[in-house]
Parts: sequence; structure tokens; C-alpha cells
Amino acid sequence: MLAAASRLADAEIDTPQLDSAVLLAHVLSVSKAWLYAHPRRQLTKDEIGKYEALVRRRMCHEPTAYLIGYRSFYGLDVTVDRRVLIPRPETEMLVERVLAHLKEMIGEGQTPRVVDVGTGSGAIATAIAVNVPQVVVYATDVSEDALQVAAQNVWRYGLGEQVQLIPGDLLDALPRGLRRAGLPEPVDVIVANLPYVATPALQGLARQVRDYEPILALDGGPDGLQVIGHFFRSLQTPAGRGMLRPEARLYLEIGMDQGAAARAIAESAFPEARVEVHVDYAGLDRVVQVAT
Repeated sequence: MLAAASRLADAEIDTPQLDSAVLLAHVLSVSKAWLYAHPRRQLTKDEIGKYEALVRRRMCHEPTAYLIGYRSFYGLDVTVDRRVLIPRPETEMLVERVLAHLKEMIGEGQTPRVVDVGTGSGAIATAIAVNVPQVVVYATDVSEDALQVAAQNVWRYGLGEQVQLIPGDLLDALPRGLRRAGLPEPVDVIVANLPYVATPALQGLARQVRDYEPILALDGGPDGLQVIGHFFRSLQTPAGRGMLRPEARLYLEIGMDQGAAARAIAESAFPEARVEVHVDYAGLDRVVQVAT
């Protein structure tokens, strides 16, 4: 493991010791704690071969989450592969905001309806459904590949009755999907983690992001706000307004310096709404919240 960590460090991997341990634990199907408690465990020839192959791939900056097949997110192990974006810790703040509101609604005797737009791996929809069993979540994505991964996570946590996956771009397929699911009524909460990286900035991303994660889930257009702008414009139409119940809430993740611009877009779409920008623990813009 020390030799692997040294090789990863030489390849300019930021967390060589952690990654070498995670990969070895994965090969042995044990926890990192077990690994450190048994430092003299001898590897078989087959285990050495598997470990060596994973280390070589990590040296090429392939993300560890793709190598082991999952990423921890909000207390869950979310299945991921190269078809979907890897869930980030920063997105847990988005989930926290949504859960707090949903639990408040349930405490008032309401039965909230939630839509997760651009669900990707289904991490957000899964985290919401696991933590609020009373809620049904309708998760949309334009990528059929992403929905296949999301379906694995829905199955993994036994949420087939609670999370409904709907193919389509942003909100375009939502009315038809809701009717098909037997729910033509408007929804209470829309949550979205849409692409928000400006196209010119893509080449400056870390290699493990730029070279491996799906561009479709990253590229937010020339200013990073193209997809978010399209999302809000779709809600300005009569059909869009018809998707929302009175006093519905919108929660969107944004880039660390997009607060003012995202607020302006939201206020233009919902001039009567209360729009707030919440910062993360590092003091960076992270969530725009719209109370209609």
C-alpha cells in the first residue's frame, strides 16, 4: 500500500494515501479500518493483479468513485460510473435545505410532491426518499444512460414505490410523466443540480473531472447559467406555472460565484417570489432558493 501511495503521489494525485487504501479495501472487500488493523495481511497473486490494475487507472486520474463503483453521499453509498456525475459533498447542503422544508410540511399535515430535475445518478432523489418516506419523488433526466444508473440506486435502497424516473429534458416531460404515474396535480418542491460550469472553464477543471465525468452534466454554456436560465424560462410559461402549487419552493445548486446572477434570473422569472442565496460552509454561493 505504501508503494502504491508513492506511485500515486508521483502521478500528482491529491490524496495518494487515502486512495491507495480505498482501492485496496475495495479489492479485499473490507473496510479501511479493517485494513489498518491488519497490516500484515498477505495478498494473493489475483488480489495483487486487481490492485495493480486499479492503481494504474488511478495514476491516469480516473476518479476513485468510478474505480470502486460508488460514492458516499448523505450517509448512502450511491452507485456511480462514467455515465453520471459523481455526487459532491457540497450538494448535501441542497439536500439538507429540501429535507428541512419537507419535514416542516409533513409536520403541518401536508403530503408534499417533489421533482428532482436532472437527477443523474439519482443521489438527490434517493437521499430525499430515504430520509422522508412519506414523499414521492419524480426524477427527470435527458440522459437515458443516467436514468439507468439512477434506477440501480432506486433498486439498491428499495425505493421503487417512492421514486419514479421520467426521461426528458428539464421539465419538458414532467406533465406527461406525472399523468402516466397517475399524478396530474402540481408539485410542491422542485430541486435541481443542473450543469453550471462555464464552457471556457471546462478545460481548467481537474483532470479527473475534465477527462472522465460526463460533459453533459457539467457544461452550463458560455456563462455557466445557460441551462439554469432555460429552466427558469420554462417555468414562466402557463404550462410551467401550472406545474407548481401555490407557495411551491425551488432549490437549485449554483457555482461558487453565481449567486448574484442566479438571483437575478430567479427574480426575473418570479418577480413576486422571495429569492435567497445560501452559502456553504466555506462561505461560497451554493444554493438559490425561491419561495413562490
